[in-house]
Amino acid sequence: MKKIAILTGAGMSVESGLSTFRGGNGMWDEYPVEQVATIEGYIANPSLVLEFYNKRRRELLTKEPNMGHKLIADLQSEHRVTVITQNVDDLHERAGSRDVIHLHGELMKACSTRAPHDPGQIVALTADAPDIELGDKAADGSQLRPFIVWFGEAVPRIEDAIRALGDIDVFIIVGTSLNVYPAAGLLNYVPSGVPVFLVDPNDVDVRGVRRVTAIKKGASEGLKEIVEKYL
Repeated sequence: MKKIAILTGAGMSVESGLSTFRGGNGMWDEYPVEQVATIEGYIANPSLVLEFYNKRRRELLTKEPNMGHKLIADLQSEHRVTVITQNVDDLHERAGSRDVIHLHGELMKACSTRAPHDPGQIVALTADAPDIELGDKAADGSQLRPFIVWFGEAVPRIEDAIRALGDIDVFIIVGTSLNVYPAAGLLNYVPSGVPVFLVDPNDVDVRGVRRVTAIKKGASEGLKEIVEKYL
Protein backbone atom coordinates (compact mmCIF):
# COMPACT_ATOMS: atom_id res chain seq x y z
CA MET A 1 0.00 0.00 0.00
CA LYS A 2 1.36 3.39 -1.04
CA LYS A 3 0.50 6.79 0.36
CA ILE A 4 -0.43 8.92 -2.63
CA ALA A 5 -1.16 12.64 -2.79
CA ILE A 6 -2.85 14.04 -5.88
CA LEU A 7 -3.02 17.76 -6.67
CA THR A 8 -5.80 18.58 -9.13
CA GLY A 9 -6.68 21.74 -11.01
CA ALA A 10 -9.31 22.90 -13.48
CA GLY A 11 -8.11 20.48 -16.16
CA MET A 12 -9.29 17.64 -13.93
CA SER A 13 -12.93 18.62 -14.49
CA VAL A 14 -12.77 19.70 -18.13
CA GLU A 15 -13.81 16.22 -19.26
CA SER A 16 -16.93 16.59 -17.13
CA GLY A 17 -17.86 19.67 -19.15
CA LEU A 18 -16.92 22.35 -16.63
CA SER A 19 -15.31 25.52 -17.93
CA THR A 20 -11.80 26.45 -16.89
CA PHE A 21 -11.03 29.94 -15.63
CA ARG A 22 -7.97 30.51 -17.80
CA GLY A 23 -7.22 29.57 -21.39
CA GLY A 24 -9.42 29.75 -24.45
CA ASN A 25 -13.05 30.48 -23.58
CA GLY A 26 -12.15 30.53 -19.89
CA MET A 27 -14.50 32.24 -17.47
CA TRP A 28 -12.09 35.10 -16.91
CA ASP A 29 -12.57 36.03 -20.57
CA GLU A 30 -16.25 36.72 -19.83
CA TYR A 31 -16.06 37.97 -16.24
CA PRO A 32 -13.15 40.14 -15.05
CA VAL A 33 -11.44 38.60 -12.02
CA GLU A 34 -11.72 41.86 -10.10
CA GLN A 35 -15.51 41.86 -10.38
CA VAL A 36 -16.36 38.31 -9.30
CA ALA A 37 -13.37 36.84 -7.48
CA THR A 38 -12.22 39.50 -5.01
CA ILE A 39 -13.72 40.82 -1.80
CA GLU A 40 -13.61 44.30 -3.35
CA GLY A 41 -15.77 43.13 -6.26
CA TYR A 42 -18.20 41.50 -3.85
CA ILE A 43 -18.53 44.67 -1.77
CA ALA A 44 -19.00 46.78 -4.90
CA ASN A 45 -21.66 44.57 -6.48
CA PRO A 46 -22.80 41.65 -4.32
CA SER A 47 -25.72 40.82 -6.62
CA LEU A 48 -23.39 40.29 -9.58
CA VAL A 49 -21.06 38.08 -7.55
CA LEU A 50 -23.85 36.01 -6.03
CA GLU A 51 -25.43 35.42 -9.43
CA PHE A 52 -22.06 34.49 -10.98
CA TYR A 53 -21.63 31.69 -8.43
CA ASN A 54 -25.31 30.73 -8.61
CA LYS A 55 -24.78 30.10 -12.33
CA ARG A 56 -21.61 28.09 -11.64
CA ARG A 57 -23.54 26.03 -9.08
CA ARG A 58 -26.42 25.34 -11.42
CA GLU A 59 -23.95 24.29 -14.11
CA LEU A 60 -22.15 21.97 -11.68
CA LEU A 61 -25.40 20.23 -10.80
CA THR A 62 -25.78 19.15 -14.44
CA LYS A 63 -22.31 17.54 -14.56
CA GLU A 64 -21.00 14.15 -13.46
CA PRO A 65 -17.56 12.87 -12.37
CA ASN A 66 -15.44 11.72 -15.29
CA MET A 67 -13.23 8.64 -15.61
CA GLY A 68 -10.32 10.52 -14.06
CA HIS A 69 -12.28 11.30 -10.90
CA LYS A 70 -13.33 7.66 -10.70
CA LEU A 71 -9.78 6.37 -11.24
CA ILE A 72 -8.59 8.47 -8.31
CA ALA A 73 -11.42 7.21 -6.10
CA ASP A 74 -10.69 3.61 -7.13
CA LEU A 75 -7.09 3.96 -5.94
CA GLN A 76 -8.45 4.00 -2.37
CA SER A 77 -9.08 0.26 -2.57
CA GLU A 78 -5.33 -0.41 -2.53
CA HIS A 79 -3.67 2.82 -1.38
CA ARG A 80 -4.03 5.72 1.04
CA VAL A 81 -5.04 8.62 -1.15
CA THR A 82 -5.28 12.31 -0.30
CA VAL A 83 -6.70 14.63 -2.94
CA ILE A 84 -5.58 18.24 -2.75
CA THR A 85 -7.69 20.23 -5.17
CA GLN A 86 -7.73 23.77 -6.46
CA ASN A 87 -11.22 23.07 -7.80
CA VAL A 88 -14.33 24.22 -6.00
CA ASP A 89 -16.59 21.57 -7.53
CA ASP A 90 -17.65 18.44 -5.63
CA LEU A 91 -16.86 15.92 -8.38
CA HIS A 92 -14.10 14.19 -6.40
CA GLU A 93 -16.51 13.53 -3.54
CA ARG A 94 -19.28 12.43 -5.87
CA ALA A 95 -16.85 9.97 -7.48
CA GLY A 96 -16.15 8.48 -4.05
CA SER A 97 -12.95 10.15 -2.85
CA ARG A 98 -13.03 10.36 0.94
CA ASP A 99 -10.00 12.52 1.84
CA VAL A 100 -10.30 15.78 -0.14
CA ILE A 101 -8.61 19.04 0.81
CA HIS A 102 -10.24 21.99 -0.97
CA LEU A 103 -7.71 24.82 -1.15
CA HIS A 104 -10.00 27.36 -2.79
CA GLY A 105 -13.29 26.58 -1.10
CA GLU A 106 -16.38 24.63 -2.10
CA LEU A 107 -19.01 25.83 -4.53
CA MET A 108 -21.81 23.83 -2.91
CA LYS A 109 -21.36 25.64 0.40
CA ALA A 110 -22.08 29.13 1.68
CA CYS A 111 -20.48 31.02 4.54
CA SER A 112 -20.65 34.17 6.58
CA THR A 113 -19.45 37.42 5.03
CA ARG A 114 -18.17 38.49 8.45
CA ALA A 115 -16.30 35.25 9.26
CA PRO A 116 -16.00 33.19 6.05
CA HIS A 117 -13.87 30.45 7.57
CA ASP A 118 -15.77 29.96 10.82
CA PRO A 119 -17.00 26.33 10.59
CA GLY A 120 -20.07 27.21 12.60
CA GLN A 121 -21.19 29.64 9.89
CA ILE A 122 -20.72 27.34 6.89
CA VAL A 123 -23.83 25.76 5.39
CA ALA A 124 -24.27 23.16 2.65
CA LEU A 125 -26.36 24.12 -0.35
CA THR A 126 -28.59 21.54 -2.00
CA ALA A 127 -29.65 20.69 -5.53
CA ASP A 128 -33.19 21.75 -4.59
CA ALA A 129 -32.05 25.15 -3.29
CA PRO A 130 -28.64 25.92 -4.80
CA ASP A 131 -28.80 29.71 -4.99
CA ILE A 132 -27.64 32.37 -2.53
CA GLU A 133 -29.80 35.49 -2.62
CA LEU A 134 -29.34 38.94 -1.15
CA GLY A 135 -30.94 38.80 2.29
CA ASP A 136 -29.95 35.20 3.01
CA LYS A 137 -28.27 35.30 6.40
CA ALA A 138 -25.56 33.27 8.11
CA ALA A 139 -25.95 32.26 11.75
CA ASP A 140 -24.13 35.42 12.84
CA GLY A 141 -26.61 37.63 10.97
CA SER A 142 -24.31 38.64 8.14
CA GLN A 143 -25.05 38.06 4.47
CA LEU A 144 -24.31 34.56 3.22
CA ARG A 145 -21.60 34.54 0.54
CA PRO A 146 -20.05 31.78 -1.56
CA PHE A 147 -17.60 29.61 0.39
CA ILE A 148 -14.84 30.48 -2.06
CA VAL A 149 -11.30 31.68 -1.40
CA TRP A 150 -11.08 34.81 -3.52
CA PHE A 151 -7.90 36.40 -4.83
CA GLY A 152 -6.13 38.24 -2.05
CA GLU A 153 -7.69 36.10 0.70
CA ALA A 154 -5.80 33.63 2.87
CA VAL A 155 -5.84 29.94 1.94
CA PRO A 156 -6.64 28.33 5.31
CA ARG A 157 -6.16 24.72 4.22
CA ILE A 158 -2.70 25.15 2.71
CA GLU A 159 -1.15 23.94 5.98
CA ASP A 160 -3.30 20.80 5.85
CA ALA A 161 -2.04 20.20 2.31
CA ILE A 162 1.59 20.65 3.34
CA ARG A 163 1.17 18.20 6.21
CA ALA A 164 -0.41 15.67 3.84
CA LEU A 165 2.77 15.68 1.75
CA GLY A 166 5.09 14.88 4.65
CA ASP A 167 5.36 11.10 4.23
CA ILE A 168 3.96 10.32 0.79
CA ASP A 169 5.31 7.72 -1.61
CA VAL A 170 3.95 9.24 -4.84
CA PHE A 171 2.84 12.74 -5.87
CA ILE A 172 0.59 13.21 -8.89
CA ILE A 173 -0.36 16.58 -10.40
CA VAL A 174 -3.34 16.68 -12.76
CA GLY A 175 -4.69 19.51 -14.88
CA THR A 176 -3.09 22.56 -13.31
CA SER A 177 -0.83 25.19 -14.82
CA LEU A 178 1.03 25.58 -11.49
CA ASN A 179 0.63 29.33 -11.85
CA VAL A 180 -1.54 29.98 -8.79
CA TYR A 181 0.14 30.24 -5.40
CA PRO A 182 0.29 28.96 -2.77
CA ALA A 183 -0.90 25.73 -4.43
CA ALA A 184 1.88 25.88 -7.03
CA GLY A 185 4.45 25.91 -4.23
CA LEU A 186 3.32 22.55 -2.85
CA LEU A 187 5.81 20.83 -5.15
CA ASN A 188 8.54 22.22 -2.93
CA TYR A 189 7.21 20.26 0.06
CA VAL A 190 7.31 16.85 -1.59
CA PRO A 191 10.06 14.79 0.13
CA SER A 192 13.25 14.21 -1.82
CA GLY A 193 13.22 10.99 -3.82
CA VAL A 194 9.43 10.79 -4.11
CA PRO A 195 8.40 10.28 -7.76
CA VAL A 196 6.35 13.14 -9.20
CA PHE A 197 4.02 12.76 -12.18
CA LEU A 198 2.42 15.66 -14.03
CA VAL A 199 -0.62 14.99 -16.24
CA ASP A 200 -1.58 17.79 -18.61
CA PRO A 201 -2.06 17.99 -22.37
CA ASN A 202 -0.31 21.37 -22.34
CA ASP A 203 3.29 22.23 -21.53
CA VAL A 204 3.75 23.08 -17.84
CA ASP A 205 7.01 24.72 -16.87
CA VAL A 206 8.56 22.89 -13.91
CA ARG A 207 12.17 23.46 -14.90
CA GLY A 208 14.58 23.97 -12.05
CA VAL A 209 12.20 22.59 -9.42
CA ARG A 210 12.85 18.85 -9.45
CA ARG A 211 12.61 15.86 -11.74
CA VAL A 212 9.04 15.41 -12.94
CA THR A 213 7.63 12.74 -15.26
CA ALA A 214 5.35 14.64 -17.64
CA ILE A 215 2.47 12.84 -19.31
CA LYS A 216 0.97 15.03 -22.04
CA LYS A 217 -2.54 13.66 -21.98
CA GLY A 218 -5.91 14.63 -20.61
CA ALA A 219 -6.73 13.81 -17.01
CA SER A 220 -8.43 10.46 -17.56
CA GLU A 221 -5.97 9.03 -20.07
CA GLY A 222 -2.97 10.31 -18.15
CA LEU A 223 -4.18 8.86 -14.86
CA LYS A 224 -4.95 5.57 -16.56
CA GLU A 225 -1.34 5.41 -17.80
CA ILE A 226 0.02 6.12 -14.30
CA VAL A 227 -2.17 3.44 -12.72
CA GLU A 228 -1.22 0.84 -15.33
CA LYS A 229 2.53 1.58 -15.48
CA TYR A 230 3.59 2.93 -12.12
CA LEU A 231 1.18 1.95 -9.33
